[in-house]
Amino acid sequence: MSRNPLLETHELPPFAEIRAEHVVPAVETLLDENRATIDRLAQQASKTPPTWESFAVPLEAVSDRLSQAWSPVSHLNGTMNTPELREAYQACLEKLSAFGTWVGQHEGLFHGWQALKEGDAWATLDSAQQRTVDNALRDFRLAGVDLPADKKARYGEIQSRLSTLSNQYSNNVLDATQAWHKDIDSEEELAGVPSSALDTLKALAEAKGVAGYRITLDFPSFFPVVSYADSRELRREVYTAFVTRASDQGPGEGTFDNAPIMEEILALRQELAKLLGFKTYADFSLTTKMAESPEQVLDFMGDLARRAVPQAKEEFAELSAYARDELGIDTLEPWDIAYASEKLRETRHAISQEQLRPYFPAPHVIDGLFHVVERLYGVRVEEDIDASRYHADVRYFQITENGQPIAGFYLDLYAREGKRGGAWMADCRVRRQTDNGIQRPVAFLTCNFTAPVGGKPALLTHDEVTTLFHEFGHGLHHMLTKQHIADISGINGVAWDAVELPSQFMENYCWEREGLNLLAKHVDTGEALPSELVERLQAAKNFQSAMGMVRQIEFSVFDLRLHYELSAPKARDVQALLDEVRSEVSVVPAVSFNRFQNSFAHIFAGGYAAGYYSYKWAEVLSADAWSAFEEAGIFDADTGQRFRREILEQGGARDAAELFVAFRGREPSVEPLLRHSGIRAA
Repeated sequence: MSRNPLLETHELPPFAEIRAEHVVPAVETLLDENRATIDRLAQQASKTPPTWESFAVPLEAVSDRLSQAWSPVSHLNGTMNTPELREAYQACLEKLSAFGTWVGQHEGLFHGWQALKEGDAWATLDSAQQRTVDNALRDFRLAGVDLPADKKARYGEIQSRLSTLSNQYSNNVLDATQAWHKDIDSEEELAGVPSSALDTLKALAEAKGVAGYRITLDFPSFFPVVSYADSRELRREVYTAFVTRASDQGPGEGTFDNAPIMEEILALRQELAKLLGFKTYADFSLTTKMAESPEQVLDFMGDLARRAVPQAKEEFAELSAYARDELGIDTLEPWDIAYASEKLRETRHAISQEQLRPYFPAPHVIDGLFHVVERLYGVRVEEDIDASRYHADVRYFQITENGQPIAGFYLDLYAREGKRGGAWMADCRVRRQTDNGIQRPVAFLTCNFTAPVGGKPALLTHDEVTTLFHEFGHGLHHMLTKQHIADISGINGVAWDAVELPSQFMENYCWEREGLNLLAKHVDTGEALPSELVERLQAAKNFQSAMGMVRQIEFSVFDLRLHYELSAPKARDVQALLDEVRSEVSVVPAVSFNRFQNSFAHIFAGGYAAGYYSYKWAEVLSADAWSAFEEAGIFDADTGQRFRREILEQGGARDAAELFVAFRGREPSVEPLLRHSGIRAA
């Protein structure tokens, strides 16, 4: 067989050498090797009492080798999607799912972990090792190791099918997003759209060899149009195309419809949960989270709604009155909301996202981000221009401490064709102990900002700056861990409803004068963000904050109830539930053709099923953690080191609630979140 770079050991993925034809052979080879190793270790453990070194260490090694081969493939599928790579990726999903089920139901392996827990070796394990064993035993039971043979087989079938369906759902959203565009000849039709966005639309047209401007459904193109275009008809057309993606409605009607995929996913999830002895998929999902029950989550969201909805209604009434009196819009439609809101923000606070753009050239923002991290945690960030990259826009950096590299990350900031939307952090490699020393963690940090145009640096909105800080917070959680065991290293083993704590925490530095001094410098003059603009920005921070909060509550309650109340819903049942939730908490109008659920990738193609509430749950933790910095100083070195030591370095080594108390000195309070969000006491 010809050389396959995915089967070789590399410091970093050899992106320049990876081809689609390498993927399936590499995965098949590694799966065969892993199965042989696992069978051998399980048989050995049945004869000789296992120890950490004889059992857990070699298991982790083979698992990590597979992970290091698959992580760059998965990442390229999301950022450099081609028909060939998509086909190879999809061909491996069923194989990987079957392998995961086989491992999770391997009774010999399960008994090996049990023997480690119950034998003499247990007393010699440190707390991190013991937690890893406990997590492994829990995960075996969640994988159906105790099930009879026929139910084990059904579990495997369900997992394999869910893997395929989630990938198809994601592909449909990407394909539907890229299938639509609108070409416009004259700038007059785009009146109101800022020059920075016009440059982007012009570049999109030029890239396709057409004159004028091209609007697409990628966020850097879609958002400025619905937020600033004076043409109400154009806003309606673009909005309609966006909210009907991958559905039976709108311009792409039925072409990439995710409705039948949603139906099958939801039915299979509930079947899976019941197979394992849970009442619902929501109950199953919460077994690895901080929240104890679906009822607790619904009570939590209900409490937030009780506090936020009245204020959100006031905010919407004010927006409606402004739109009627100042903009001549008698009835606000969904495609008017962002437009009217931007106008009202400018009127009330004399500030807009576009006004701030010149102060946030991407290179300076990135340098400022690194300075924040250096001041907080005593580490340095340095670019490595020799590292293998997968696209010309991508950069690679190392994090060093005391002159020694401790971690690395790829930074991929700009939207492009073949790249799925949104922003995310993914692990390229985890920190763990190996025979050759500590394996340094490496992260993928991905955003979809407006790309540089005409040789000028990209100018970010303040929202984009905040997104960058959010994702880098996830990256720091992954990269600054001190754990030696892969399963609890970085974000591994962290309760899903606590994993947003470090990311949301980092966003605060985008709002404070001390932080902005490091981030903001006018692209032409080099001047800092004037105090007057800082004050306006801070005053506008909680503009329509209650409306924003109820929108997140809507998504969270819909997601949880979808996985708690409905067993095998049809698309119309999903829509009916969403309509019901909206009637209870939403304050903005909805249109009958909106098919938000058909592109809700967080819960249908991501890890947030029955867990979208985690954003708000973790925001309670992050707001309270930030209040400790407000008390001590936002760059206080002692507080920064304590946050690093008690939160970032711990990974999944201890319960998230325990880690929070260790940092804050008490249980979390919801009051800082309400105060930071400008929500009045109920």
